[in-house]
Amino acid sequence: MPVIEITVAYYLGIDGGGSKTTCAVGDETSVLATALSGPSNITRVGEVRARESLHDAIRQACAAAKIDPRQVHRACIGVAGAGRQEIASAVHKIIAEVIAGEIEVVGDMQIALQAALGAGPGVIVIAGTGSIAYGRDAQGKTARAGGWGFAISDEGSAHWIGRTAVAALLRAADEAADDRAAQTSGLFREMKSIWKVESFEQLARMANTNPDFASLLPAVVAAADAGDELAEQVLREAGRELGQLVGIVVRRLFMGDNAVIPLAMAGGVFRYAAIVREAFCAAVHTLDPRLELKGQVVDPVAGALGMARRAG
Repeated sequence: MPVIEITVAYYLGIDGGGSKTTCAVGDETSVLATALSGPSNITRVGEVRARESLHDAIRQACAAAKIDPRQVHRACIGVAGAGRQEIASAVHKIIAEVIAGEIEVVGDMQIALQAALGAGPGVIVIAGTGSIAYGRDAQGKTARAGGWGFAISDEGSAHWIGRTAVAALLRAADEAADDRAAQTSGLFREMKSIWKVESFEQLARMANTNPDFASLLPAVVAAADAGDELAEQVLREAGRELGQLVGIVVRRLFMGDNAVIPLAMAGGVFRYAAIVREAFCAAVHTLDPRLELKGQVVDPVAGALGMARRAG
């Protein structure tokens, strides 16, 4: 009796972010394994670190799925900056060093939209290390807002929150008759533990050396949760900024249409900062009655895996 050989197709999706990289491996219907590694945003961490993180995530996920990376039939990698040919080409080359199958490199906003809405219309807002709003209408037309980089944009992101919180704290110290109160504030206490500084002067020096402002997000969230008013103000402003990005995309894509507009959230800021979510929801509620916000924060890597499967 002849032996029938069953060939299984394996797919791989990656969400390459500025703080971490998530990789998922699956077959046609299920997720077999996921893995986490370090940051892989080339613009922020450079090609050497991005290669290390991407290769590590792929090898971990494939090992957990009990397959060899060379067995991957098709991969989709979502990264910030993929619209620039030099970034997309660099990422493609890095992945091709490990995977022999087909490789597609797309923007992080595209995999997030896929994870949230599939092929349907709507808007996704990503607030992680950076931020962006991205939408698609019923005819397939797309539009974006924000996401122009941490130096001039990325409103409401972890980087924006950290930088804004430092600036607000130093302004409060300037305005205080006695800065001892500011130095004992919950916000400064939390920042000190992360950046290892002991004074406002050291904080300012650190802030002016192009540091990782996104690393301060846990400090701002912890201070706000403990009742620090300044930290809470920064987080609420972040939520409003993200709401403004939604408004831009809605105006560009959905004017004159009475249909419901699905809206979804992605990224660590939404996941870990309840105050940002609350302020964002309040802003969206008053922005446009057609917007229907999905309460669950989506995982973009699911969209990358879905796009890898769909490409075939």
